[in-house]
Amino acid sequence: MYALVDCNNFFVSCERVFRPQLEGKAVVVLSNNDGCVVARSNESKKMGIKMGTPYYRIRQLADNGSLEVCSSNYTLYGDMSARVMSILADSVPKIEIYSIDEAFLVLDGIPAAEIPGLCGGLVRKIRQWTGIPVSVGVASTKTLAKIASHFAKLYRGYRGVCVIDDDRKREKALSLTPIEDVWGIGRKLAPKLHDAGVATALDFTMRPETWIREHYMLHGVRTWMELRGTVCVEAETDVAKKSICTSRSFASMLEDEEEIAMKVSDFAAQCARKLREDGTAANDVTAFLYTNRFRQDLEQYCPSATVRLQAAANNTQEIVSAALKAYRLIYRPGYMYKKAGVTVSNIVDAGAIQAPLFGFDPGARARNDTISRVMDKVNVRGDSSLLRLASQKAGHYADDIRSEHRSKRYSTSLDELIEIR
Repeated sequence: MYALVDCNNFFVSCERVFRPQLEGKAVVVLSNNDGCVVARSNESKKMGIKMGTPYYRIRQLADNGSLEVCSSNYTLYGDMSARVMSILADSVPKIEIYSIDEAFLVLDGIPAAEIPGLCGGLVRKIRQWTGIPVSVGVASTKTLAKIASHFAKLYRGYRGVCVIDDDRKREKALSLTPIEDVWGIGRKLAPKLHDAGVATALDFTMRPETWIREHYMLHGVRTWMELRGTVCVEAETDVAKKSICTSRSFASMLEDEEEIAMKVSDFAAQCARKLREDGTAANDVTAFLYTNRFRQDLEQYCPSATVRLQAAANNTQEIVSAALKAYRLIYRPGYMYKKAGVTVSNIVDAGAIQAPLFGFDPGARARNDTISRVMDKVNVRGDSSLLRLASQKAGHYADDIRSEHRSKRYSTSLDELIEIR
């Protein structure tokens, strides 16, 4: 059996933990630079606010007091996510962290009669220990567990836990699940299924396997089998990241080559830090640029370039140097750039790096690795740019992103602890 633990309206819930006055109010969280809506409370959903709605369209609701607006505070959200995941990891033998607010639990070996009590206890413990409300869906496959978690969230009578453990419950849940809401189907494939007379998940399972295979190939068959209770998507409890990307939209469009280069350096440094945290190293470093696609009056240019390192690395110096090399290959004057980013890929375990026989300086690599470790020890104290390369822009993450409505970093910064009168 699998359990999917899903944090309810996670970003909004994180804000409410430290600002209880937001409970019961319509709340939205905005993307970087306060661009558009990326999270909504149930109250704001009832107001008709959609995901991705630009902030300027709902600013009047915020101004008249009917809507609470929060700038994204990913430092807070990441810390709260880690707290939830640590509780889950201590409660079951195997866990797959699926996203910042979702995790699959593998319940093999736990008696079926004990599973509802275990999951109900987790709902209460996470709420008490972190303040985050969660919903748990339990079923024989991950796809069914996703559906069960939706019902656990939708109906209060479940008290946060919905268990699908027999065919009667499975068919009832599938009959109430629109096909576009099925994990693995999505809204792009759904119109084709609707045209074929498939409106619900149950309709999908009633089609013969030959029809599914003919029209939707192996991926469709896997989803079909999962919905019928046969495991096809195993839990991935120890899978390394295939790539790491750090990118940001700029508060205003930029053209200056050196100013953008400082941002690219900062993005690359963040990627290197994440590699070291994961105990991995990357072989390839990619830099990319975007102009503003919403400004059709301006010429568009969205290039990228990749640099292959001599040997996989995770120190800041080599990752930043490669990112800047890639950036210089793609930068063109005369364009107004809105976004830049760096991706590291072809990731391997940091303890299994194979260096080339010729042209590689192990002494330089050792020095760079040592310097990066020193930077990590100093920067962990709170200011991620206290020690940085000269090519980085000091304070970019804190000062160069528009966040007029950001809450404090209550749980990670001594300067922003919650104040009690």
